Amino acid sequence: MDENEFMAQQFEAHRPHLRAVAYRMLGSVSEAEDAVQESWIRLARSDTSEVENLAGWLTTVVARVCLNLLQSRRARRENLLGVHLPDPIVGTIEEVGPEHDALLADSVGLALLVVLDTLTPSERLAFVLHDMFAVPFEDIAPIVDRSPAAARQLASRARRRLQGAPVPDADVARQREVVDAFLAAARGGSFEDLVAVLDPDVVLRADVGAVPMGASTEVRGAEQVAARALNFARLARFAHPALVNGTAGAVAIAEGQVLSVLGVTIRGGLIVEIDILADRDRLARLTVEDFH
Repeated sequence: MDENEFMAQQFEAHRPHLRAVAYRMLGSVSEAEDAVQESWIRLARSDTSEVENLAGWLTTVVARVCLNLLQSRRARRENLLGVHLPDPIVGTIEEVGPEHDALLADSVGLALLVVLDTLTPSERLAFVLHDMFAVPFEDIAPIVDRSPAAARQLASRARRRLQGAPVPDADVARQREVVDAFLAAARGGSFEDLVAVLDPDVVLRADVGAVPMGASTEVRGAEQVAARALNFARLARFAHPALVNGTAGAVAIAEGQVLSVLGVTIRGGLIVEIDILADRDRLARLTVEDFH
């Protein structure tokens, strides 16, 4: 095995970790893949003969790439209106099993990704690297061009912002029951049954992409969300149970086309957040299993 083959093999061993870092940094599957690929290009062009910790070196490289992407994205989004949701990770409900506990422990929910999107790029980087991947602040500091103490403050500020993010119930079977009840109520047009499964302070976010202003929206309160959910009764007829970022959700498919992905956050047996991605362009790029 020559040196290039050996380096490629080493990189592939680290790819899942790098993809996990990039997805948590960016909330975008395609951008995360691009960031990982860019880290491979930089590795191939670099002299790593004196690198003692390749995993750490690659993590730093992919973090720098992600930071640049976040900064350019932040500038672009200042001109955008409406709700923008992270890319969901969709799988079939059959994936629940003995291995699922490990998957859930390593997954990051849509609700948390939504809050991560409210952080500054540097805050997000510091929090993700330190709190999710245990990267020391001494290693984070050069990436954000700050002192270790300042990097620690970035993560601390991020942590305070994230305190309000809901922590979902861990029982996926119970989550499934709540989501099924929600979908049944939507299909049946029952306002009362919808309200019964919603937390009083529930929030619904719908991202339909680049369409006229007002189509992508955020609605709060059980009665307001129930009223909006009745408008989704048509989509509910095409809903299939799914895992969305490791928790119970649904994907609506008609004639082989993905119409929407429904991510649900459940706490105390009630739905506290509903995130609906119905942006056709982004749905076309998602990897969705065969739910038929």
